[in-house]
Amino acid sequence: MSGTTETGGQTFSPPEVIAAGANVGPEVYEEAAADRLAFWAKQAGRLSWDRQWDEVLDWSNPPFAKWFVGGKLNVAYNCVDRHVEAGHGDQVAYHWEGEPGDTRTITYAQLKDEVSQAANALTELGVNAGDRVAIYMPMIPETVISMLACARIGAVHMVVFGGFSADALASRLDDAGAVLVITADGGYRRGAASALKPAVDDAVSRSPGVRNVVVVKRTGEDVEWAEGRDLWWDDVVGRQSTEHTCEFFDAEHPLYIMYTSGTTAKPKGILHTSGGYLTQVSFTHWASFDLKPDTDVFWTAADVGWVTGHSYIVYGPLSNRATSVMYEGTPETPHRGRWWEIVQKYGVTILYTAPTVIRTFMKWGEDVPAGFDLSTLRVLGSVGEPINPEAWLWYHRHIGGGRCPIVDTWWQTETGGHMINPLPGVTSLVPGSAQVPFPGISAKVVDDEGNELSDDSTGLLVLTEPWPSMLRTIWGDDDRYVDTYWSRFGKNVYFAGDGAKKDADGNIWLLGRVDDVMNVSGHRISTTEVESSLVGHPTVAEAAVVGASDPTTGQGIVAFVILRGDAVDSGDELVQTLKTHVAKDIGPIAKPRQIMVVQELPKTRSGKIMRRLLRDIAENRELGDVTTLTDSSVMNLIKEKLPAAPSED
Repeated sequence: MSGTTETGGQTFSPPEVIAAGANVGPEVYEEAAADRLAFWAKQAGRLSWDRQWDEVLDWSNPPFAKWFVGGKLNVAYNCVDRHVEAGHGDQVAYHWEGEPGDTRTITYAQLKDEVSQAANALTELGVNAGDRVAIYMPMIPETVISMLACARIGAVHMVVFGGFSADALASRLDDAGAVLVITADGGYRRGAASALKPAVDDAVSRSPGVRNVVVVKRTGEDVEWAEGRDLWWDDVVGRQSTEHTCEFFDAEHPLYIMYTSGTTAKPKGILHTSGGYLTQVSFTHWASFDLKPDTDVFWTAADVGWVTGHSYIVYGPLSNRATSVMYEGTPETPHRGRWWEIVQKYGVTILYTAPTVIRTFMKWGEDVPAGFDLSTLRVLGSVGEPINPEAWLWYHRHIGGGRCPIVDTWWQTETGGHMINPLPGVTSLVPGSAQVPFPGISAKVVDDEGNELSDDSTGLLVLTEPWPSMLRTIWGDDDRYVDTYWSRFGKNVYFAGDGAKKDADGNIWLLGRVDDVMNVSGHRISTTEVESSLVGHPTVAEAAVVGASDPTTGQGIVAFVILRGDAVDSGDELVQTLKTHVAKDIGPIAKPRQIMVVQELPKTRSGKIMRRLLRDIAENRELGDVTTLTDSSVMNLIKEKLPAAPSED
């Protein structure tokens, strides 16, 4: 059921069938507000603890938090063993689909056996609790098994996305002090085998601390081999016992390091620990998606190499005994309906993906998903960046059949789990807004001095209370941790680096990174707002906007757009139409100085648009690092479209 907000947009009430049986109701907000720490203690109680905690939160030395102090648990036990012990061993944990079409179905009992074997193998190779293990893998079950095996023995895993270069891997191995690397000969992507082992060999040659490289056979391609160092997974893991007695670790024991790449400074190793992290990702997964473990089939269509994969492919779903889908390849291989084929095949009920992918599907047209039965879907999710209303409505209409609530989630690598999002059985949805802080989370929009702003205003997003799944530090650099996240407004306030606005109804709208806010003649204009406006025009499928130096206005707005499949590029006429559209939509000050129609945008393999490369183009300077791009030739195609000088209108 839909209505209208006071700002003129549509709202969508929770479907009655979901609201009637929702995991959480509206009272959850009052409960969390009445006693935040008791609320999170209750959620921690959803897990299995070997020793109960003495104190919910120690915040005596901000910004260094300790949650569930004195408590002991094992993360892998909570994700696997306890479900098997409770009689659910035959339930499917993962329906795995390889890009070439090969499949594996792994039950919780099978997962327990394989994780135990991998844990025994790591122990045999001399990996101890606290040691760091790097995982550089395609989207195959052994990636998840490796993560859980590390968690089981208390080793700290560091998953490096398989699209990263040897240089990126080497810097992470060095910074973390990794003792072992788990990799594969390669994986499949866009219909072809993509090698991984050569990058590992290059990186390990610069990392003397790495003792062994364990290699999974995936593609069967020939690989270079270092005798004594390199071991086949099947040889070292396959012969191990399927029995392993896990040890229980302190709630603050490190679980994993995840590196966020910086454009200039060295990458930051974000450290997450065990008890608080698992508490929040487990509860948010269960509440945000209204997960019913006996009937739902859950699919986070992302890569395990990113935090979304850690929290909502591995730890959240497994801790809740979910049945998940895991897919190795790209949405268009071997055809553009591959995702919808998978939804139809496995009866997916909950789908969680990124706006950039949704906009790609928009570009391909609604006829593609219309060719498949998507009637099993009941909840949709969005992650990774703000979703523009046009993409939200398309997703709702053409993927969700107009019946599925969309859970638009704001969170970060640093936050570990969901922080701002609607609840599918509770919230009246406003397309394009992440809406309200999750129960037990304190998020505010403030001005440059840190004063909370009233509704209908724009400012900076901050978190004013610690939360269980928060990062604990930057690996090996406490000072950088404080300086990066806790210096702008003091050590009790986390600055997310994002701009946000609150509408007249108090809903929060994310505006992207503050460094993606352009200053045009003294006016702060969000790249997200201009992109959303452009995509709102019927000819545009996708848009990326950057600010470029301008002698008159300080910054000028430069837009790159991809047209929808049926749109005609009429050259200057179309450009003028789009400029006028933005000026009318947002205001004359937001009118782009330049609009370039391009075939593709530079994207990482996780689907994020590399705006810094577009800024390099707009500023007419040498391109920065392009190693993380899916296809670096895209930049040459864009440069060819670059006019000699911007139009003057």
